Amino acid sequence: MEYDNGNLFARLIRKEIPADIIYEDDYAVAFPDLNPKAPIHILVIPKGEYVSFYDFTEKAPPDLIVGFNKAVFQVIKSMNLQKDGFRILSNQGVNGMQHVPHYHVHIFGGGPLGKMIAE
Repeated sequence: MEYDNGNLFARLIRKEIPADIIYEDDYAVAFPDLNPKAPIHILVIPKGEYVSFYDFTEKAPPDLIVGFNKAVFQVIKSMNLQKDGFRILSNQGVNGMQHVPHYHVHIFGGGPLGKMIAE
């Protein structure tokens, strides 16, 4: 999948569309999901043109990879999710149900999350 510079998250990073940003640094932006699937549902996106986890890990410079993961950590810490637990999820491609072609992770918490995949 080729990166689309006009995707929703790219436009959000460039401040072309508004967002309720709860965390931002040189490496990432975090904001609540508009269609939450848990009491707390935050999206964290890296600043850069990466379609997926695979693309990000293969092409991003080491400082961005580390900075992005530290941003995810900071969001979890700021929401105090480490106390009772949380889930991190990243969808990739058609089979992974990825809807926005910009790498991002979902952080879920704030209550019991149930099973990830039905047995």
